[in-house]
Amino acid sequence: MSQTRGRYDFCIGLVLAMSSSIFIGGSFILKKKGLLRLARKGSMRAGQGGHAYLKEWLWWAGLLSMGAGEVANFAAYAFAPATLVTPLGALSVLVSAILSSFFLNEKLNLHGKIGCLLSILGSTVMVIHAPQEEEVETLDEMSHKLGDPGFVVFATLVVIVSLILICVVGPRHGQTNILVYITICSVIGALSVSCVKGLGIAIKELFAGKPVLKHPLSWILLLSLTVCVSTQINYLNRALDIFNTSIVTPIYYVIFTTSVLTCSAILFKEWQHMAADDIIGTFSGFLTIIVGIFLLHAFKDVNFTLANLPVSLRKDDRAANGTLLSTYDSFNDDEESSACLGEMQSTESLSARRNGSLSAF
Repeated sequence: MSQTRGRYDFCIGLVLAMSSSIFIGGSFILKKKGLLRLARKGSMRAGQGGHAYLKEWLWWAGLLSMGAGEVANFAAYAFAPATLVTPLGALSVLVSAILSSFFLNEKLNLHGKIGCLLSILGSTVMVIHAPQEEEVETLDEMSHKLGDPGFVVFATLVVIVSLILICVVGPRHGQTNILVYITICSVIGALSVSCVKGLGIAIKELFAGKPVLKHPLSWILLLSLTVCVSTQINYLNRALDIFNTSIVTPIYYVIFTTSVLTCSAILFKEWQHMAADDIIGTFSGFLTIIVGIFLLHAFKDVNFTLANLPVSLRKDDRAANGTLLSTYDSFNDDEESSACLGEMQSTESLSARRNGSLSAF
């Protein structure tokens, strides 16, 4: 019965995580469409300080879509392992890229299409090999997990590293080194996911009629989540303001997901009872998603399609054949010239000897 219940919760979490990616990916398209409509009307653009988008229904539809996606993502952590939910967030980037090619006329080049395919394959592999976390049904059990020495050490290290980066490294190197602000967002994000997981359990207990609001852990988790999310938003916005978005997004995804996987493994012991093939499959799926996201972002400005591939190959072949032919022809020409020169010299020498000329000797 418990195993059936666990599988049922896993499927609910998977559906919620995928729905979250669809809603969030679609929200970017709706917002962009609304802003483009305002630009065509001649309204002051948001980048120039205008707020005309508040009167555009498409922009509000995008905002509501993003809100629905975040709620679905929040709920997914209550049912499925964070090791599954967090990497599936990459699908929102994929959804946004595909929809933008249809509705915004933003062409998706060959690298982008391969990146989308790899992201889908990696996500499928991760779903198949996703670990089963230890069941945590109540806030008391969650409190026991949070008090585990391994997690206490991990959380303490995260706080210390974050404070050093914020107070010491950030003011000196934050404007020049892309990893500083992104690392702050990522490691703090691992703690925020743990808080979301705990609050999800609290909400499930609240619907079951239990006195959750009287439990001190609920308010501690809510306060911790507010601090963590505020810190994440602050430093992620700094990174996006200073560095190129196409560089920030894949790096942030990799470091953030790695931090969440590490935190989840320590807190919920997800990897303790996994078979070797499942561990390899999970890491392979994660690395495949990373490669897909990299291809999607790093080469998005490169104008390269499948139609260009045979042309480039033909050019290379012609260049190679041309080089070989010219080398062969020049070699033959040199050989023929040498033979003609040799014959002329032999004829002159023979004539000189016949005429008794001294120059022949």
